[in-house]
Amino acid sequence: MTLEFIARLRSSRVVVQDQLEVPDQAAVDGDGNGEDCCWAKLPPELIREVLLRIEDSETHWPQRKNLVACAGVCSSWRLIVKEIVKFPEISGKLTFPISVKQPGPKDGLLHCFIKRNRSTHTYCLYLSLTNALTDDGKFLLAARKHKRPTHNDYIISLRAEDMSRGSSSYVGKLRSNYLGNRYTILAGQSAHTGSKMAKNHSPRLPNLKHASSKIHLVNYSMAHISYELEVLGSRGPRRMQCIMGTIPTTSIPPEEPARARSEFSGRNTDIFQSNPIAHSEPASMGNFPSGSLCGQKNGALVLINKAPRWNEQLHCWCLNFHGRVTVASVKNFQLVASPENRKIVLQFGKVGKDLFTMDYQYPISAFQAFAICLSSFDTKVACE
Repeated sequence: MTLEFIARLRSSRVVVQDQLEVPDQAAVDGDGNGEDCCWAKLPPELIREVLLRIEDSETHWPQRKNLVACAGVCSSWRLIVKEIVKFPEISGKLTFPISVKQPGPKDGLLHCFIKRNRSTHTYCLYLSLTNALTDDGKFLLAARKHKRPTHNDYIISLRAEDMSRGSSSYVGKLRSNYLGNRYTILAGQSAHTGSKMAKNHSPRLPNLKHASSKIHLVNYSMAHISYELEVLGSRGPRRMQCIMGTIPTTSIPPEEPARARSEFSGRNTDIFQSNPIAHSEPASMGNFPSGSLCGQKNGALVLINKAPRWNEQLHCWCLNFHGRVTVASVKNFQLVASPENRKIVLQFGKVGKDLFTMDYQYPISAFQAFAICLSSFDTKVACE
């Protein structure tokens, strides 16, 4: 019954694009709220029951676009869908574009991957649909690198074909300094949304296709990323620190003491060479960010890269990515809240020439994780 209902709905009223559609920004019939259509006149109890069944059955993409289609029917349907769909940190699902700016799941890493296009300087983020390292994926975000005389900008957008800062699909950007060792994550926000809605006193939203040219966006700082400078020609793994200005330190509670154990004990076939440097002696672990760097920065959460371990047999630095990374690269990293906390908040690594995995979880969002990973792609004049 539910599948027949969806088929009739999509054939008669809704055209679903492959892109994600925001429920409270969806362009619907006529004047924008769709309340004059026959579907809006159904009993609310029936609508809720049908939408609950769709939410329970369509748990993965691309089937989940049926739920997005239902949110675009009319305002009453949209409100019910917004009540039913849980936040990513609870459900572990990315349903609408707003989900990329919401914290990831609390119960485990959400698997994604990034495709790089060297010729166009673009990067696309996809949600993994299977456990395989390579699949078609569900498009989430795109970024393009813009070289400036004194810095680089990575413009991040909801649409790969429209990555301009003045577009309604603009999400934010990553900005670097000249040396490539300091980065700022800037999130875009409409400067007039609140005042305009207050003056109108109307729940009806403007048609974005006609209003996009009038949208004035402002950027606000979300996080700062820093890479430690290498001095006197020293070589070794990159050392990075991320100050998440909008996330409090209390979002990640300290880990309870556990019995000491080696991550690489026994026969672990997932050991991965994070930076194969032949004949390079292991640096002191004191050179890696210590607990003093993981404290409060005005109450903001500080993430550091997990210190790799030196493998005497392979003569290289190693990290355990549990099979999610297969190619050695200096770009590979894992971020944790402190050296003592084993919870990996973000991990990034290479699996092909221009293919990389990106796995993240609470308390950071897909947008923040993507921006941090983009900083790893950038050339670092004084860090290598």
